[in-house]
Amino acid sequence: MASRTSTLKFFSLLISSFAIVQMATAGDPDIITDFIAPPNGTVDGNFFTYTGFRVLVGGGPPPTAFKVLKATLAEFPSLNGQSVSYAVLQFPSGTTNPPHTHPRSAELLFLVGGTLEVGFVDTKNNLFTQTLQAGDLFVFPKGLAHFQFNADSQNPALAISAFGSANAGTVSIASTLFATGIDDNVLAISFKTDVATIEKLKAGLAAKP
Repeated sequence: MASRTSTLKFFSLLISSFAIVQMATAGDPDIITDFIAPPNGTVDGNFFTYTGFRVLVGGGPPPTAFKVLKATLAEFPSLNGQSVSYAVLQFPSGTTNPPHTHPRSAELLFLVGGTLEVGFVDTKNNLFTQTLQAGDLFVFPKGLAHFQFNADSQNPALAISAFGSANAGTVSIASTLFATGIDDNVLAISFKTDVATIEKLKAGLAAKP
């Protein structure tokens, strides 16, 4: 019980410190008021409170597939103009957060538990990878393609990501290429393969839950 309490206190402290850092280095446009109030609503303590992460400490069953819990502008409107957002990433054993980008912010990932294989590719096509242990931080530079993978076949991993934008955006590379209607011939020529292979890739992506 004491260990669980200590973990939760550390978790809370980390979130607070990340918020301070990200607000100081954020990239969203500055606002000229303390905060942006909703057009039709009461501003009180509830407006500045987000409860969507309570499920993480409620003792519910762990996910069976990779899962992201977000606190962005969409879920937490009081972040509007505050240049900060969060995501909690839950990795069952053997799962991945596929290659993607965040066009409006860097990502600062803190590994709470487990291990993760992470990496990103820069604009010179250099691949930077690392095996993270619990307690490690890793930064994914703004706009660069990156991924996370829990290669442990037995244990899950839990990570927290901080962003310097209330709406960092997520662009899935696989979905962008194979689920947006780009002509098969364009893709086949670009990847130096044939249309049949492209069709298989599209079918495989569409079949995923």
